[in-house]
Amino acid sequence: MFDQQARVERVLERHPDAMVVEPVPGRPALIRRDEILVAGRDAAAAETAVRRWCDARHDERAVARLRLRPAAKVDVCELAARLTEGGVGGGPAAGARRRGLTVSPNHLVHGQPLWWSGPADRPRPAAPVPAPRAAAARRDVTVAILDTGLSPHPWYEDADWFREQADEVREVLDADLDGDLDAQAGHGTFVAGVVLRHAPSARLRALRVLGGDGVGDELGVIRALERLAEWGRADVVNLSLGCHTYDDRPSPLLTRAVAALGRRTVVVACAGNTAGDRPFWPAAMKPVVGVAALDGGERAWFSNHGWWVDACAEGTEVTSSFVHFDGPRPPADGADPDDFRGYATWSGTSFAAPAVAGRIAGLAAAEGIGAADAADRVLDPEANPSLPGLGVVVGSGGEHADS
Repeated sequence: MFDQQARVERVLERHPDAMVVEPVPGRPALIRRDEILVAGRDAAAAETAVRRWCDARHDERAVARLRLRPAAKVDVCELAARLTEGGVGGGPAAGARRRGLTVSPNHLVHGQPLWWSGPADRPRPAAPVPAPRAAAARRDVTVAILDTGLSPHPWYEDADWFREQADEVREVLDADLDGDLDAQAGHGTFVAGVVLRHAPSARLRALRVLGGDGVGDELGVIRALERLAEWGRADVVNLSLGCHTYDDRPSPLLTRAVAALGRRTVVVACAGNTAGDRPFWPAAMKPVVGVAALDGGERAWFSNHGWWVDACAEGTEVTSSFVHFDGPRPPADGADPDDFRGYATWSGTSFAAPAVAGRIAGLAAAEGIGAADAADRVLDPEANPSLPGLGVVVGSGGEHADS
């Protein structure tokens, strides 16, 4: 396992505006320093409440970002809690209206697997595997993938849906120019391949919300979800990312963005790789299908679990599409550990989630039904086995599935 503290330190070094907060000992979270997010309708009231410390206000579509002056040294977690409760009196939120505001710190989100207590696992080069063969479909189905982007790959590079977005969403493989593949570069391309192995006829819509180091933030995810809501054509959304929040509650801003997609869109998210039962968001949200990872018929040792997990699928030694990249490490035992030629093997709940998303999309396409109806069938506990703390077991579902 990679050293946990060393990983955190590398993230903080690369993201100097980030900080670790730990209001409850042993339950840390990462946030953007001196930032709070506010629902658009509450932006003016929140700005008034924090006017003594507010440096700038940036309005987005349905959310505003307030930047606080670093010299004020405001505890943004305490501030968010007080504004949410409509707190008055002492403290940074003095003067806030009694009506609670919709406020959250800007949490960092991260792709899985490489994070706190995640598996000591990097992608490994794999031999080519056959391209998924599209079966007859009764309707078009679109799966949106919010991740690190999408690089060209023989499985889909000639598809019209890829050509329409190829330049916008291309993965950044070595952002720090150190010669190594960034820690989670290729994550989105890998996830896309898992979806296609379960839903070969699906159209994919990629939105880049994570850097190649696997790190993004809540605001970026909200922006992407708002774009999807306006677009209105996503049947399934896959989020192989997430975070712990400072108060172990769902972010109200992210909750609103998920709800804005509407009931016809199914949102699937990975349960995270901290090997515990602490809620991981957005997977733990009620409208979201939270997916844990299996290793054969048992929980993968790294996978989160708990009452909030809805489903589980194979998440170890998954093989899928990947990027082309030859890093500096020398060959060992006859194999080059960082010479990737379009295929890789990887483990994590990140790769169990798109298996479930793909199964839902594949069933919707094959039978011409809505994604919500397909999800009800794939996740029906009466028709499928379940495991305690892991939810419904979603099996391979055909020759295109990962084994």
